[in-house]
Amino acid sequence: MAESRIVVGISGASGAIYGLRCLDMLRAAGVETHLVVSRSGELTLRSECGLGLRDLEARCDEIHAVGNVGATIASGSFRTLGMIVAPCSIRTLSEIVSGVTSTLLTRAADVVLKERRPLVLMVRESPLHLGHLRSMTAAAEMGAIIAPPMPAFYAEPQSIDDLVNHSVGRALDLFGIDSDITRWRGLGK
Repeated sequence: MAESRIVVGISGASGAIYGLRCLDMLRAAGVETHLVVSRSGELTLRSECGLGLRDLEARCDEIHAVGNVGATIASGSFRTLGMIVAPCSIRTLSEIVSGVTSTLLTRAADVVLKERRPLVLMVRESPLHLGHLRSMTAAAEMGAIIAPPMPAFYAEPQSIDDLVNHSVGRALDLFGIDSDITRWRGLGK
């Protein structure tokens, strides 16, 4: 049922931990997750986290092969709350913007956009050149939400884990999914 189902994409940008944490937080919130990882994302997962796709089976409800463009998540009739790509590489962003999707990850994102569902892109790149900025603008004009992981120091993070949790929690806010993160309490406590 769409009310509790989200597609999670992990692309090859640095920051695979964002995708992992997203899966963990969605599981804690009782949300069904459908995962798709790009080929570069698999390499990044192994390099940064020492994990392969099999290691993620317990963290999600279903893993879809990136080459399986006939998977459920490739169809608009498969109802979801939307999709988050965490992290989102510039290559993935560019494929989504062009509409020339070559993998299930970008096809699923394209489907989410055509169905007018939220598509949250945690773009991971710095510095940005004009082409990157134009691609992000085009994605936003198409209905995507550009949500780069940014540290929120008002949350008084004590670790990298705190920074990751807050960035992912804020991204999940965009789907109306609550998580246990520190929120702005205003000035003058």
